[in-house]
Amino acid sequence: MMKTEWTPQTCEELLRNYRPAKIQGSRLQFEGVGDKDVYNITAPFWNEGQWYIAGRVEERESEDSEIVFFKAKQGKDGPWLCDPDLPRFRLQDPFITKINNEWILGGVQLQFSEEPEPKIEGWKTVLYSGSTLHELTHIKSGPWNMKDIRLTELTDGSVGFFSRPFGVEGHIAVIGFNVIKSFEELSETIFLYAHLFRDQFVKEEWGGANEIHMLANGILGVLGHISQRDEDGRLHYHAMAFALNPWTLEKTELKIIAVRSDFPPGPAKRPDLVDVIFSGGLTREEQGRALLYVGASDTEAYRIDIPDPFLEYEKLPVVVPISSV
Repeated sequence: MMKTEWTPQTCEELLRNYRPAKIQGSRLQFEGVGDKDVYNITAPFWNEGQWYIAGRVEERESEDSEIVFFKAKQGKDGPWLCDPDLPRFRLQDPFITKINNEWILGGVQLQFSEEPEPKIEGWKTVLYSGSTLHELTHIKSGPWNMKDIRLTELTDGSVGFFSRPFGVEGHIAVIGFNVIKSFEELSETIFLYAHLFRDQFVKEEWGGANEIHMLANGILGVLGHISQRDEDGRLHYHAMAFALNPWTLEKTELKIIAVRSDFPPGPAKRPDLVDVIFSGGLTREEQGRALLYVGASDTEAYRIDIPDPFLEYEKLPVVVPISSV
């Protein structure tokens, strides 16, 4: 069911309805970056006759990251080899899509304080565009201290965008959404004028959109994350999904689709990141299945075979752009 307003459920409440995966996910192998960690990856995407993944690459003790493109050596089953012919970007947490047949790559740019002890002072989402991955150039930026900006082309050719502002009426962070006529209308300030969904998270928890899927009925399937910090300061990030009608702003309730324990144990960048997965992307497969790609504990990347979380949303009525009514 879709409504314009819901009573938010806590992570704990959502987890009560979650059934753990029957088969744990598998770790992805990356080559060509030495002993650096690769995590918070995109889902595989088809480019110039090959499967590619973009990943966040960094030293274990550092937050100074690069986005690196990896190409598949043996199909989507990996391993994944760094492509030295493609550009690298000093950014975190890549996402990629196509709008008007142009690649749109995004990532998070950090602002560091001065030496000798550089610390993170702020961040912003930056966007690159190009007809090929070789030609990506910087074109847009979001406002300072906003992550989880995501874009999608809609059925009438307009563009929907998601935002994630902090501190809205006592909320840690909420998801926002708006529609613009074209990609050219994007600006740093327009992300501040999205419709805000104050009914998805309780004020002490937060989340964001990670990847957008246009479903067969014109509804948007949103892959994202929901997060909380416990009394001991430990973070808990879970993969979630919901559906959104971009024209009426009706949406479904959130549902959790994967948790850290669905994957093998592994190292964590810090002790407070043990129970963290970050939804990178998802590919819809045959027979009602999907492959979900995640970063885990800020050190590794995994994929897992799960029921397609968007199938139930495609049973909802077809949506029609407001401009067509």
